[in-house]
Amino acid sequence: MFESLTEKLNVAFKQISNRGRLNEKDVEGTLKSIRIALLEADVNFKVARDFVLRLKDQLTDDLLAQGLNPSQHVIKAVDSELRAILGTYTSQLIKGPTIPNVILLVGLQGSGKTSTAAKLALYLKNQYNTLPLLVPADTKRAAATEQLMTLAKTINIPFYNSVELNATPLKISTNSLNYAKNNGTEWVIIDTGGRTTVDTDLMNELSSIKSAVNPCETLLVLDAMTGQDAVRTASEFQKVTDLTGLILSKLDGDARGGAALSVTAVSGIPIKFIGTGEKPDSLETFHPDRMASRILGMGDMLSLIEKAEVAVDKEKQKAIEKKFAQANFDLQDLLDQIRVLHQMGPLEQIMGMVPGMSQMKNQLGNAETNQRRLSKFEAIVLSMTSRERTQPVILNGSRKRRIAIGSGTTVQDINQLLKQFKDMQKLMRQFSPLRKNKQRMQKLFLRQ
Repeated sequence: MFESLTEKLNVAFKQISNRGRLNEKDVEGTLKSIRIALLEADVNFKVARDFVLRLKDQLTDDLLAQGLNPSQHVIKAVDSELRAILGTYTSQLIKGPTIPNVILLVGLQGSGKTSTAAKLALYLKNQYNTLPLLVPADTKRAAATEQLMTLAKTINIPFYNSVELNATPLKISTNSLNYAKNNGTEWVIIDTGGRTTVDTDLMNELSSIKSAVNPCETLLVLDAMTGQDAVRTASEFQKVTDLTGLILSKLDGDARGGAALSVTAVSGIPIKFIGTGEKPDSLETFHPDRMASRILGMGDMLSLIEKAEVAVDKEKQKAIEKKFAQANFDLQDLLDQIRVLHQMGPLEQIMGMVPGMSQMKNQLGNAETNQRRLSKFEAIVLSMTSRERTQPVILNGSRKRRIAIGSGTTVQDINQLLKQFKDMQKLMRQFSPLRKNKQRMQKLFLRQ
């Protein structure tokens, strides 16, 4: 997510990191690098131009002479401007005065609208403790109804199956609303049809549905990989449907980030959610401040903590943390931690939320390589008996050969894993006594 933009911005910051003071030439050079980085990320030209002009106003000699070093001032100013164009606050879902609360999803074909409908339903289920009704109002795309039905079954969400043959999208929408009212359903999510381009038929259909169901939210699903077309699409839909928010899908792909940085600044419509993967739980609330932090390579610990809270069994985690603190953990404990990581999402995303990890990406290896290492570790441990996991000291040559065959690895892989495990235990034992003495710990950090 935004890796290329983050890398280019960090290059610009490093160019001035050792300067005691910036002259006019330094400022112009830095602003040029930032402008190029934004344009290469497919940010709207006017947005990039205005961004740099406002940034230039902040980088005055008086400001740069105070406290922080030049690169810190520039980073602070860029962070401020990123938050301004991404949106000044986190936009929440709007509730209507009566139930059901209707969410109308609109967008072009191929934007990920149907899968986003299921993700949004699961989000409501987890965050609002409610079971929304998924409604398939896309009758144009082949298998759209079957796709939504399959997704609904996967996440155990109610699905509206029209009893009328050849019912129109308008009829399906109004009938589903009556069904929801009769069943006391709090939220209804209507997945409308899309087209390959914005056209009159599509807009007329959406206008009719909106008038009939009176949604509290009309959300446009935008493919983040479409770049500048996303801005034009948002403007066209806004004219007809009076959008209340945006959902950026496929932000985990090869998106350069231009749509996210441009669409709110141009249209004024807030981004409410971002899609960060293919799994049903890969939908996140959009926080402008956190996204700005990610773009600058500063991580997003709050989102990481929220993911961990969902994935972790708190009581079990406390017990494991105690073992780690006492350097008394075994291979089963490490396996449990890997499974928690898998539940939190792709390793690349998790690493991107940790401050400083984006700058260390080259030293740490690529996410695919790291994921393979974790998968190999998991396969090896799963091929062990419970006694071998808790007492790896008993692993002799014949046991290792059996485990290698069962896990599809080699004895050398197992030896390497055991060495890393012992090194970790040794490291934790070195830190363990310090945990009992806060003053010694504080002195250790004060020397850094």
